[in-house]
Amino acid sequence: MYRRLILLAIVVAVFVVVGIGFAWTWRPAIDPISAGGIPKADRRTVQVGAELATIGNCNDCHMTRSGRPFAGGRALPTPFGTIFSSNITPDPDTGIGAWSEAAFRRAMRDGVDREGRHLYPAFPYDHFTKATDEDIQAIYLFLMSQSPVRNSVPENQLAFPFNFRPVVAGWKLFFLREAPLRTDSGRSAEWNRGRYLVEGLGHCGACHTPRNVLGAEKLGSAYTGGSAEGWYAPSLDSGRGWTADQLAEYLSTGWHRSHGAAAGPMADVTRNLGFASTQDVLAIAEYIASLRGHPESVSDAMSPKLGNRSAETSFEGAAIYAGACATCHDGRYDVGPSKAISLSHSSALRQPGSANAVRVILKGIEPGPGNGGPYMPAFEDLLTDAQIAALADYLRARDVDGPPWTDTSREISKARQEG
Repeated sequence: MYRRLILLAIVVAVFVVVGIGFAWTWRPAIDPISAGGIPKADRRTVQVGAELATIGNCNDCHMTRSGRPFAGGRALPTPFGTIFSSNITPDPDTGIGAWSEAAFRRAMRDGVDREGRHLYPAFPYDHFTKATDEDIQAIYLFLMSQSPVRNSVPENQLAFPFNFRPVVAGWKLFFLREAPLRTDSGRSAEWNRGRYLVEGLGHCGACHTPRNVLGAEKLGSAYTGGSAEGWYAPSLDSGRGWTADQLAEYLSTGWHRSHGAAAGPMADVTRNLGFASTQDVLAIAEYIASLRGHPESVSDAMSPKLGNRSAETSFEGAAIYAGACATCHDGRYDVGPSKAISLSHSSALRQPGSANAVRVILKGIEPGPGNGGPYMPAFEDLLTDAQIAALADYLRARDVDGPPWTDTSREISKARQEG
């Protein structure tokens, strides 16, 4: 009898736990809208939504491999497997054409789709939850104004238990904070606007903040440096060598003569910000500059750090530089059509690791729309791994006063595998 009572108590406890878990993870579906139910928007609202979508880099993740905007299917590698971005065109079957504004707002704020499924935080709703109702509405109306594209994206390729979506509800319990940003009355309107864009729709911390073992941004380490697609996203709270004006120019053009060109995922960000308003870019730059905590003079920001010159003993690296790099990076402060700068100003060479420098050498820098600079050829098919390592280590020693890199060969191997 006593054993039966114990067994009954265990069964009841299991049912209670399961019931609580189901209640916590379950979200109801939101009724679909008809094709005629897509709301009409005025041109100004659509334009605002388009600009906000570019600041949020929506199309960078939601573009097909063939280049169709917002149709999804891009593979997003994570430590837990591969997630494929969704179709966010107004196609009713494979996109969000049946989504109401309320369904779209729930996805942006809560990370739950129209059918009630929890969305993986590769979609940065932990940042988008800070967006205002007005801005979410503008983005929704902009997306609904696009041409529908029928495109069924592949199933996610995640290992157990991460392929079980209710697990995401547990992740949210610990890491999702659904709260709007409060205006700081002690700061300017421009600073508050910049903070809203950086911490919200711009989701800068998604790359520039380190993550824990569960893939969440580390609390207390905001903007101290992270990674994105193999690239190192440098710290924003130190900002060595950057002024607010330099940041604004770099963010809107992808280049600054005292720092170099944006490459990798950051190149996409700057191309998008090139379509944003000047006021918003200036606001973003002011907020990021304020993260440093102390001002820096223009003269300090433009002063390159001299290398230790021990690289002069690297005959192989010097020879490769002379043959492949010196014509453009000839040490002059004036630049040519490619906008190649003196490498003593290169931000990539000043990073603590070689990830960015290696990938720039391997992949080069693609010109922007209209083939405008900056640009740089790729050397992945022209130089061996040993030659790339020799060149990167030579440049680090020649042009920067930091310690030698110890990860060059490892980063080259990783970059090659990334394809």
